[in-house]
Amino acid sequence: MSAPAASNEVSMETLVALCKRRGFIFQSSEIYGGFNGFFDYGPLGVELKKNIRDCWWNDMVRRRDDVVGLETSIIMHPKVWQASGHVDGFTDPLVDCKVSKQRYRADQLFFAAVVVDGKTVGYVSALESENTAADLQTAAEGLKRKKAIQGTLAPIIAKDMTEAQPDEIPLIPSPATGEPGSLTAPRSFNMMFQTNVGAMTDASSVAYLRPETAQGMFVDFKNVVDTGRVKLPFGIAQIGKSFRNEITPRNFIFRSREFEQMEMEYFIHEDADWAKCHEEWITWCKNWLLSIGLPESHLSLYAHPKEKLAFYSRGTVDIMFRYPFGVQELWGIAARGSYDLTQHANASGKPQEIFDETTKKKFVPHVIEPAVGTDRIFLAVLCAAYAEEQVTDEKGNTETRTVLRLSPRIAPVKVAVLPLLKNKEQLTARAQALYKKLQRRYAVFYDEAGAIGRRYRRQDEIGTPWCVTIDFDTIEKPGDTFTLRERDSMQQRRITEAELFALLDEQVY
Repeated sequence: MSAPAASNEVSMETLVALCKRRGFIFQSSEIYGGFNGFFDYGPLGVELKKNIRDCWWNDMVRRRDDVVGLETSIIMHPKVWQASGHVDGFTDPLVDCKVSKQRYRADQLFFAAVVVDGKTVGYVSALESENTAADLQTAAEGLKRKKAIQGTLAPIIAKDMTEAQPDEIPLIPSPATGEPGSLTAPRSFNMMFQTNVGAMTDASSVAYLRPETAQGMFVDFKNVVDTGRVKLPFGIAQIGKSFRNEITPRNFIFRSREFEQMEMEYFIHEDADWAKCHEEWITWCKNWLLSIGLPESHLSLYAHPKEKLAFYSRGTVDIMFRYPFGVQELWGIAARGSYDLTQHANASGKPQEIFDETTKKKFVPHVIEPAVGTDRIFLAVLCAAYAEEQVTDEKGNTETRTVLRLSPRIAPVKVAVLPLLKNKEQLTARAQALYKKLQRRYAVFYDEAGAIGRRYRRQDEIGTPWCVTIDFDTIEKPGDTFTLRERDSMQQRRITEAELFALLDEQVY
């Protein structure tokens, strides 16, 4: 069997269909028509997500001497969010279409003036995508034809709705209707989910589902310092659910209303070289993404310009990934100074300081924060791993093979155990024995239904790195070897049980 190199580019439609067909991701509450911005992870999806989470935790916490773990509650005292600035400042700009009742994030809704021979003859709009500029250009050309205007069309200058002037807003068409006059001016919309705690439903019972996991680590900073025997520099890591009432959830699980974060707050001395530490964590995060199979060709760095940084931020760099819908943020690494601890110290009246044995002084540590969404990594590894290729068998027959080239570290199934025939007890008994032994340590799959080639294809499509076939040589020849088939190359070789476990120990860590 031979296979040429295949492109890893995949459309979102193809990926969403694969996730549904193979049990990676389902729409939440699907039997009731679904619930926008919420998703369920199926049998394979929950394994893949757990593996991403476990790899991050093992590398970030267990294999480092300077990072400890924490798990804080989803609902915290509302004063936490007042002190952090989320109650007043955790907002997105919202634009309404008064005709269609659609809502848009103003920074994701773009418009452009249509200028012909120096004169503005109208406006066009388009939602953010990898083709925003081209969509606006096409719309501008269409408007020019519709109005039968002669002359030279000037190059389109795309702006988002936060940049729209008051006199322009009535002239910009709504993406929903295509007609101007129905869009409102942008206004702030707080994205925190509000709930009530206790028997009463009034102002005194208002609380919030956390929009990020970071504040729990700041609030518990002194508890960790007092009990954890930690010394600067050190980090506190956490994995957990966060909730944001996104105006327009989009691009599958990339931007949803319920999601999982993996965050770490790395505390350093106030006089430490923060820029050096920041750069070290950028490098660490990028190398970790490479270790779970993301190709370097899909990764890039984006440094936030100084004029767009929060007033307390010394610097933020995003690791970007090339998704099918464009290059988007995957992992943010921010130098946040001492802002968060200082805010909570002032609001609670409890000092958040560390005593420096060298200078005999107390100070508030500064922090470097690498923060990433598990769901965004999940989507990125699927996008990078997906491939379709033409393969030719020994008889010259050609077919299309769909394969997920997932890293063994995160693949939902590590090994599939396949008896060559299901009606030969010697084969199935040996296969079951190996399967049970592998199950003690790894996620494995047993399959005896259908032709062996078809079973290989099923495992290819879910990203299983290896298939082990128990054949007649296993039971008839000395050595007790199996046929090991590798997913990516489709090459086969004989291997012993001991060699199989050694391979897994090396590749799955």
